[in-house]
Amino acid sequence: MASFLALLCFGLSQFLMFQFMAASDPTKGFVSLPFNTSVYRIQRPYDKKENQRYSFKNGVHKFWVFANDKPHTTTSHTKPRTELAVQGYVYSSGVWEFAADAYVPKGTSGVTIMQVFGATAPHASTLMLRVYNGALKYYQDNVLVGNVYNRWFHVNVVHDVDAAKVMVYIDGQLKLTADGRGGDSHYFKCGVYAQTSDSFRMESRWKNIQVLRHN
Repeated sequence: MASFLALLCFGLSQFLMFQFMAASDPTKGFVSLPFNTSVYRIQRPYDKKENQRYSFKNGVHKFWVFANDKPHTTTSHTKPRTELAVQGYVYSSGVWEFAADAYVPKGTSGVTIMQVFGATAPHASTLMLRVYNGALKYYQDNVLVGNVYNRWFHVNVVHDVDAAKVMVYIDGQLKLTADGRGGDSHYFKCGVYAQTSDSFRMESRWKNIQVLRHN
């Protein structure tokens, strides 16, 4: 009986936390961690120099890749990508958040622009935000925003590892609450990673990137 009550209280506390976060600033209660080149690396086609697929100017990270590019390592069988991988903040528990402003130029399609990496096999990721013909989607299914082309939009992704939940806010509005996918090692990524029906050239831009941890 005691264990049942404890489980019930835990479930209620998680529900109330999610309800509160859905109706308020998604960064409230979180601490922003230092973000600089010491906590991330740029993954790009293995035969290209970094500046051939990535730039950082005036506070804006710009990523681009082509459908016929090589993968990011000589041994990888994945599709081409240019991504910022926040491997300095690998986490396995707690509540973590990625926050940033994103921009996707018209014509970019069939691409992941942000992901929570890490999951239980056969999955490799807990979350992917993809763009198909201007629509921002959760993987290939749920449409979160109908058209994100040619404008800056704000992204908040909250990952509660212990509750196995992930939440996505776009421009301050809760757009998705989804189940986690397991795994004991996670980190955030953003940029461009080709998927099915990819356009020949894919590009995304990011600024004001933050990684946050709940107190």
